[in-house]
Amino acid sequence: MLVAIDTSMDIASLALVRDGLVLAELTWRSGQNHSTQLLPNLVHLLKLVGANAQSITGVIVAKGPGSFNGLRVGISAAKGLAFSLDVPIMGIDSLEVEAYQYAETGLPVCPVFNAGRGEVSTALYQKPPAGWQRIRAGHIATVEQLCSETVEKTLFCGEYLPAIAVQLTSRLGGKALIASGATDLRRAAYLAELGMKRLASGDTDDVATLQPVYLRRPAITVAKHR
Repeated sequence: MLVAIDTSMDIASLALVRDGLVLAELTWRSGQNHSTQLLPNLVHLLKLVGANAQSITGVIVAKGPGSFNGLRVGISAAKGLAFSLDVPIMGIDSLEVEAYQYAETGLPVCPVFNAGRGEVSTALYQKPPAGWQRIRAGHIATVEQLCSETVEKTLFCGEYLPAIAVQLTSRLGGKALIASGATDLRRAAYLAELGMKRLASGDTDDVATLQPVYLRRPAITVAKHR
């Protein structure tokens, strides 16, 4: 049984998957409470399916970008499980997780996360005939820059989307398709599916070296010497 953990942003999600079947999933608005809510909710899900931690055969975790604190909590928990149970671990890009639920539209999908300072973390994905792929790598951009990068009809999605939806539609018009608010929750089941694809190809991460992906350094850093 695989466990998928996503604490990238305010919304957290967990899923338990066996043989491609989602056994249980829980998605909730955690805010800054990942450290106190994550493991109790995982225990709750395990109890729901009549399993325990020893039933876990692999761990899939969203590795960022996202909240500095949220990512640290999620990846620390994932690494702790993988190390203690001696099972494989796979880190998946959080922006890809956000976009993946819209893969079957065939449209370019642009996930947006709040990066602070009036900017967003974003990337671009699409599923053309050749299969699901990243079109533009993750990066930090202003809304103006994001609009200038958009050259064709694109589906925008993400937890932060409501804050910039009006700007996108006013600047891009019909080229901006705004995902429904009912689908703006990142579901760990999609994270699990992406992880299973990697696991099937034998591609896993090293539990000792897996680290969060931050597109921006933390606001608090060591001052440089003059």
